[in-house]
Amino acid sequence: MDCFSKMIVGRSFSTTADTALVNNAVNMAAQERIRWEATILHADHGPQFTSWGFGENLRRWGLLESFGTVGDCFDNAVMEAFWGRLQTELLNTKKWSTTLELTAAMADHIDNFHNAERRHSYLGNLSPMEYEKLWADIQPYPQLS
Repeated sequence: MDCFSKMIVGRSFSTTADTALVNNAVNMAAQERIRWEATILHADHGPQFTSWGFGENLRRWGLLESFGTVGDCFDNAVMEAFWGRLQTELLNTKKWSTTLELTAAMADHIDNFHNAERRHSYLGNLSPMEYEKLWADIQPYPQLS
C-alpha cells in the first residue's frame, strides 16, 4: 500500500506466503508506478521479506528497503486496517466456492472499489485515485526556457 495515498499499488495472490508471492507484488508495483525519487518499500520481518531473493528484487528495481522493529504494533497498522476493511467489505459477504473466485473478487475489490471509489478520511474523504489526481493537478510543472 502506498502510504502517501492509501492506494494498493501491487498485489499478488497465492496459497503460500513465500518470496515469489511478495516479489510478484513488488514487480507489479514497480511496473505500475512512475518514480522520480528514491522509493522506500517497508516490510515486516517475515521470512519471505528477509530472503535473499526479495532483497535482490528490491535492488533490481532500485527500491530502498525498510524493516520495522520486531513486535511493534504500529509497524503494519496501515495494512492491518486494510485487511480489516477487506474482511468486512468483501470476505465476510459470502461463501467463496473456489480460490480462483476469491482471488478474482479480491483483485476487483482492490482495483475498482478500494483504489477508485472507497473514501478515506485520511485523504479528506477522497478515494486514492481522486487524491492522486488532485495532487498531480497542483504540482508545478518544470518550465522550458
